Amino acid sequence: MERNGLVIKAQSGFFTVYCEDGSRFVCAAAGRLTKGKHEEDALAVGDRVTIEPVQSGGLVTGRIIAVAPRQRTLSRVDPVYHARGKPGQMVRQVLVANPDLAVFVFACAEPEFHPRMLDRYLVGAEAQKLPALIVASKTDLVGCEAARQMFAIYEQLGYEVIYTSVLPDHPAFAGVQMLYDRLRGKLSVLTGKSGVGKSSLLNALKPGLDKEVGRISEACKKGKHTTVVPELIQLDAQSWIADTPGIRGYAVWDVQPEELDAYYREIAPLVSQCEFSDCTHIHEPGCAVIRALHEGRISRARYESYVRLREELSQQRRW
Repeated sequence: MERNGLVIKAQSGFFTVYCEDGSRFVCAAAGRLTKGKHEEDALAVGDRVTIEPVQSGGLVTGRIIAVAPRQRTLSRVDPVYHARGKPGQMVRQVLVANPDLAVFVFACAEPEFHPRMLDRYLVGAEAQKLPALIVASKTDLVGCEAARQMFAIYEQLGYEVIYTSVLPDHPAFAGVQMLYDRLRGKLSVLTGKSGVGKSSLLNALKPGLDKEVGRISEACKKGKHTTVVPELIQLDAQSWIADTPGIRGYAVWDVQPEELDAYYREIAPLVSQCEFSDCTHIHEPGCAVIRALHEGRISRARYESYVRLREELSQQRRW
């Protein structure tokens, strides 16, 4: 008998599917779903699927026979195919399918906060019309005031920022409950670089989860990967959190250089005021964005982030 379910884990071509009655099946995918050339991952955590249970004495207990259309995704350019640099091999890596909320976790320290990485995530979310929430973790390492200064520009742009600490006696520990309230009733994706404290946050959100907490490498101050495959963790009966592997690089998918300005909230309203309709906002006379920059109405750091990302997109191989 066919069943409908949710892909909650993907690993080495096998997919764990959670069904409405609470049963779980380890499934392989029907060949017609995965064979041939694909512009994106055929199956990913968060996909809604139809399965057929199978009689097997081995690991596989089901077969995925259909995948529902995706509403949205959190995706990036697949780093493996991209690194090969061969024409026609640009592939969308779907980190999570059908998320209701993207939670971008950035530590205030250890590892150092890199705003340009956050800008990339936000561009990806804006392009995919995915609601975004920023979590400033490890607030206790720098103090609440310093943490707010670090993320002030994002709050000014209208992004929601929650400041957290997993230390119960720290004021930012209240941010854990705030985060929990925002996650309830949703399929959310929790992502960020290795070492920013995602696993610690998950343990605080769901006591007893006992998820391994990564240690920061003293040698290079880069987090060690503790999550090795994407998986969904059930927060409560109506809430799921997608915990993704630590990401050190995020190449934005399906954003052309000429449309990038639409995904920077402070730049988008100025575009219509530029003298040229195809203005790149880098060197043209009569550019409203450059004028706003010189007048201090937009952040120089965010502007430089835009310029750097636009140049990168201009060099990116396309299908």
